[in-house]
Amino acid sequence: MNLFAIFSERVETAINDIVGERAGAVALDLSRVVVEPPRDASHGDMATNAAMVLSKDLGEKPRDLAEKIAARLREDADVAAVEIAGPGFINIRLKDGVWTRVLASVIGEGADFGLSPMGGERKVNVEYVSANPTGPMHVGHCRGAVFGDALANLLAFSGHDVTREYYVNDAGAQVDVLARSAYLRYREALGENIGEIPEGLYPGDYLKPVGRGLVDLHGATLVHMPETEWLPIVRAAAIESMLEMIREDLGALDIHHDVFFSERTLHGQGGAIDLTLEALRKSGHVYQGTLPPPKGQVPEDWEDREQTLFRTTDLGDDMDRPLIKSDRSYTYFASDVAYMRDKWERGFKDLIFILGADHGGYVKRLQAVGKAISDGEAHIDVKLVQLVRLFRAGEPVRMSKRSGDFVTLREVVDEVGRDAVRFMMLFRKNDAVLDFDFAKVVEQSRENPVFYVQYAHARARSVLRNAGVEPSTEHLDLLSDAGEIGLMRKLGEYPRVIEGAALAHEPHRIAFYLHELASDFHGHWNRGNDAQGLRFIIADDTKLTSARLAMVQAVSLVLKSGLGLLGVTAPEEMR
Repeated sequence: MNLFAIFSERVETAINDIVGERAGAVALDLSRVVVEPPRDASHGDMATNAAMVLSKDLGEKPRDLAEKIAARLREDADVAAVEIAGPGFINIRLKDGVWTRVLASVIGEGADFGLSPMGGERKVNVEYVSANPTGPMHVGHCRGAVFGDALANLLAFSGHDVTREYYVNDAGAQVDVLARSAYLRYREALGENIGEIPEGLYPGDYLKPVGRGLVDLHGATLVHMPETEWLPIVRAAAIESMLEMIREDLGALDIHHDVFFSERTLHGQGGAIDLTLEALRKSGHVYQGTLPPPKGQVPEDWEDREQTLFRTTDLGDDMDRPLIKSDRSYTYFASDVAYMRDKWERGFKDLIFILGADHGGYVKRLQAVGKAISDGEAHIDVKLVQLVRLFRAGEPVRMSKRSGDFVTLREVVDEVGRDAVRFMMLFRKNDAVLDFDFAKVVEQSRENPVFYVQYAHARARSVLRNAGVEPSTEHLDLLSDAGEIGLMRKLGEYPRVIEGAALAHEPHRIAFYLHELASDFHGHWNRGNDAQGLRFIIADDTKLTSARLAMVQAVSLVLKSGLGLLGVTAPEEMR
């Protein structure tokens, strides 16, 4: 039961009735009309901007139009009062019986409450993490991984057909550096003293198992081969080992991708890149030309030469992008173009890319590629995930010994647990820097958001276990206290929050909502400690108790649903 969707339809009906009474009425664009909770709860249960956004189209003053809409809404059996505020906002107050219907809906729908058909089974590709397979994942990857996974959960819950994808950058120079680093560990595993790791190679201990594995497979035979022969052997083994480690690290966060797409498969004569550039050349998006020199001081090695370029400036980018290097090899961007085309040909019209904050320059170019590949039909959304700063009791955390120069994802998860990592990575909008304090995220206090929300669920489940009375929706009309009405109102917001978060691709909204619901629940619990008549269990009133237990059950159901979307467990008890 999405109460806000229901009243959006009723507001639209009122508007259409008003328009229909006029001669020569024209169709209105109602997409700008919203029905939402008012900023100040004392103003009512819902507010709409309908009169404000439609007054010009209808040639009326906003307040005059608001009065006409309000007059029709006052006739609604579920409406207690309608008031006009400011220049023409309409505030709606609902009868208490509406909220008990919402509560009954939560109980009746259970885990499906908030489930939305909004997506219409539209295919969506969410690409996230996509870290180079050159070592363990760090805490920055962790935030992008959690964000992408929660967004995929949210889109699936709102009716989309979601594919979770990881793009494996296994075709660039960095994997050759990985292979040479692994080869050094291979020689070490054979007993050779390799000394300090040379600059430019990966120094972390995580490559030692790769070296030992190569010895088990090949003995000392690789030592006697020239690099041109051992490099592809070692590279393949190292990439597979790194991908296995990445899968295990992601598994610690309960993150699992549907597709691991290899960049290497795009290359080769007559491969996807060749075919894509040929098609784009025919459509005029790829051409031979020159680029202007970089702004500011021109580098000494600047070379003004004709090259193969993508005409991305025609599609909103800042500059046209090179596709082929001077050595005739493809640029990374050429791979990106072919990869985008591959996704489009797999039937994805909605493409979401989760990238690190240092990839801001990719936004316009990826959107340009999407327009060119799909003739403007694809919707490209690039979400940038900001940095994570690690602290321990307020002090910056030192680097990891295992990785050599950063704190690994696995170290963070092993220390504080999956739930704390996932919730806290989502308790701030993705484009804002996040401070993560190891000490604070394990505190059992209201200052720790994940504990606060999980404890609300555990507290609700404890009440239900120990009540001795079954929850029932038979006497919900007995729920009349302001705190009870407030909790039911908050529960009624959940379907709207789901759809809004899915439309905006912002899973942090779920975390914020859960914290607010937990706060309302804990607050009402505390009121019961002070006023015995507000407690959930009233010894001599079975009907009221069963109704209040239904409310508690509904709170636990929504908390569990929301935590599940974030990939966080909803504990039955906490000690």
